[in-house]
Formats: sequence, C-alpha cells, structure tokens
Amino acid sequence: MPGAADGQNDLVVIIDDDVAVGDSMAFLLESAGYRTMTFRSAAGFLSDREVRPACLIVDHHMPDMTGLRLAERLHQASANIPFLLVTAALTPAIASGAARFGVQEVLAKPFEPDDLLKFVAASLASGDH
Repeated sequence: MPGAADGQNDLVVIIDDDVAVGDSMAFLLESAGYRTMTFRSAAGFLSDREVRPACLIVDHHMPDMTGLRLAERLHQASANIPFLLVTAALTPAIASGAARFGVQEVLAKPFEPDDLLKFVAASLASGDH
C-alpha cells in the first residue's frame, strides 16, 4: 500500500482519469515549486509500490474505483496521507463518506487554484505525512 516513508517527502500525487484536468493541476503545482506525479486511476496508484506521496489530490468520479472508495481503502489500511477529494457533484453522501474515511478536504469543481495550493502547503507543513 502506498504511503509516505518519512517527513522529508514532498511528492504531491494527483489521481484523475481526465488527462486535461490532471495535467492542469500538475502544471499549477509544479509552477508553484511542488513535485508531482499523476495517475489516471486509483488502481494504478495502488499498484505502484514505490510511490511515497506527501499528499493526495483525488477526483471522485472515476471508472473502476471512485475517489471515496480509495479514501476508504487507505483509511482501512491506516495510511496517514493527507487527502483532498475533488468532485463536480458534491452530495451529502460524498461529504459524509469523506469525513468518515479521513479525507481532510473536499473541493467542488470548479475550485479556486488557491484552494488547491493552500491544501498542499498545509499538508506538507503539517508533518503528518
């Protein structure tokens, strides 16, 4: 199961099946000086045993495994990775599931780029990863 190895990690992992959205988030974060890695599916992320994210930015609506299901799996595995869930259709069920599975923040699309940058800055500064 992926997880951060130590407090020196600064890798921001983006998981979004929409190439344009994932790439634009990566570009924004890289422009701000962050290291990023992008996956097109939750399964692809879970299968990569080498990646050690400092935080995750995950789209909710993806085929095969939703962002909320990924949050649940990481929660069950006691992975302590700051998690931002983004969704175009924020519902009470998604919000309550996110809270139940330890998601730190949920952003509705379209969101402000500053909100994404604030989450990453706070996640890397917290030392919880």
